[in-house]
Amino acid sequence: MRDAGKQLEVGKSDTSNRDVNRSVKAKDESYATVPNYLQEQVQALIDGLKYKEIAEYVQLMNRPFKLIWNNLLSGVARGVGIALGFTVFLVTSLYVLRALGALNLPIVGDYIADIVKVVQAQLEGRTIR
Repeated sequence: MRDAGKQLEVGKSDTSNRDVNRSVKAKDESYATVPNYLQEQVQALIDGLKYKEIAEYVQLMNRPFKLIWNNLLSGVARGVGIALGFTVFLVTSLYVLRALGALNLPIVGDYIADIVKVVQAQLEGRTIR
């Protein structure tokens, strides 16, 4: 009976397991060439960053007014961004429609001209007749 630490998978031969073990050892040896000091420093840096993010999150949860203030500011910024983006999109669309209306296309041109008239009237604050 084979020793307990070395179990063969079903359908694999002993030689294929040896090949796998050799490739694992080769990977382990390539990691062994990096100095332990460097590995320890990188791991300490990663751990420090993890703990810092958790500490900031805990501080934020312990100060509900700061959390509300941050969410309020981000909501206002998002709303202003949407409003500005929609305005730019609408102005660009208006200029494109105005250019298409100037081409005097047979059917589309009349509809576009009506749309441009309605928008311009709304911008000037007068009613449409």
